[in-house]
Amino acid sequence: MFHKEGHKIIIITLIIVVAGFLLIDSFIDIIWLRTSIMIVLLIFLILILQFFRNPKRLTHLNDGQVISPVDGKVVVIEEVFEKEYFKDKRLQVSVFMSPINVHVTRYPIGGKVIFSKYHPGKYLVAWHPKASEENERTTVVVENATYGKVLHRQIAGALAKRIVNYAKVDDKAIQGGESGFIKFGSRVDLYLPLDTKIKVELNQKVRGGESIIAEINE
Repeated sequence: MFHKEGHKIIIITLIIVVAGFLLIDSFIDIIWLRTSIMIVLLIFLILILQFFRNPKRLTHLNDGQVISPVDGKVVVIEEVFEKEYFKDKRLQVSVFMSPINVHVTRYPIGGKVIFSKYHPGKYLVAWHPKASEENERTTVVVENATYGKVLHRQIAGALAKRIVNYAKVDDKAIQGGESGFIKFGSRVDLYLPLDTKIKVELNQKVRGGESIIAEINE
């Protein structure tokens, strides 16, 4: 199953690849060259299909846990000062997505959307220290009675040219439900209470909607 955000791009890519095959078959007689170009076109199509896939995920709903909003690798776990919404210290956990990861963004907790804002910006590489403040991004805060407030921020990378955010203030957020989509590589930052118990480690691979990032520290 493919995500709705990719339907137009998939159709255009398919048309280009089919047209390319027809042109190659008609005008290129050198067998090795024909084969090479066809393989490149086929790989390009496969990569596009891979990028926009939207596999179903089994989310175990738990208001006391924060799940990963995206697929990828944990690249940051540290205490920081969150400037935009909380304006105080939080635990930041960042997940970096490669172009071949699933790029659906999911709600890390269930509850009520109390803040949602889009910021235009640059396209620095996603692991750049200033990417979370200067790149194109969206900030969403969800609150529930058990965990409190959790902020997740979609951040565009060097390849990402469009961030899609479905979250609107006063929406009911379902843990693991879709909150957005980032096209072509980037990362998502989570900002959690300082007394949160982190359940992941640096460089750990996580799955959106399933992997537990943190839980309430009893």
